[in-house]
Amino acid sequence: MDNQAALFYVFSAVLLLAAFRVITARSTVHAALFLVLAFFSASCVWMLLQAEFLAITLVLVYVGAVMVLFLFVVMMLDINTDQFRQNFWQHLPLAGLIGAVIAVEMALVLMSGFRVSQAAAADPRLAEFGNTRLLGIELYTHYLYPLQLAAVLLLVAMVAALALTLRKRKDVRAMDPGQQVRVKRADRVRIVSMAPEVEQPAAASAEQPAEHAPGAAPAPGAGTAGAAPKGAA
Repeated sequence: MDNQAALFYVFSAVLLLAAFRVITARSTVHAALFLVLAFFSASCVWMLLQAEFLAITLVLVYVGAVMVLFLFVVMMLDINTDQFRQNFWQHLPLAGLIGAVIAVEMALVLMSGFRVSQAAAADPRLAEFGNTRLLGIELYTHYLYPLQLAAVLLLVAMVAALALTLRKRKDVRAMDPGQQVRVKRADRVRIVSMAPEVEQPAAASAEQPAEHAPGAAPAPGAGTAGAAPKGAA
């Protein structure tokens, strides 16, 4: 066994272990980290198969962008995973049936591919081109319309994601720069001319003290005006 075959088995074993831990990990953060490890191991396997473009694309797009973004979203949302495990045994038979169907389909495809007795002879001119160059030629010649269709689908998904974030709220006070530029001086300050108002003095009868009002009790300790105290000479 040479070094390339040994590395292939090592990366394949790590890939299978990481993929198994993705579906068995109790924490969503740990599951996302194991998925990053699975993608990285798959890119290493592709690198051994001399598919450099696919390996680098898998690392840059999925590991470097999508999975890191997914990991931050999972950490910020703090998803309660206990609710997802409540009906686990109830949905297990259906999930097992779907998994068995997928496994049978993959086995049929792989077995039919391995039964090929003799492969077609490769064009010797292909050895002069690199893997990335051949992939570019195939994409922009034979698969031009599917490539444009995939680009349109990605654009629609991006526009839909932006449209979901643009929600108008009535309780948010935001300034409109367009209205600020179009405003005039007359719109900012409004001068109102009003007639002067003079306050008239109140009537004297209305200002009678409360203690001299009819029926009011005299203040404690207050005597009659001009009356001498009891027992005075």
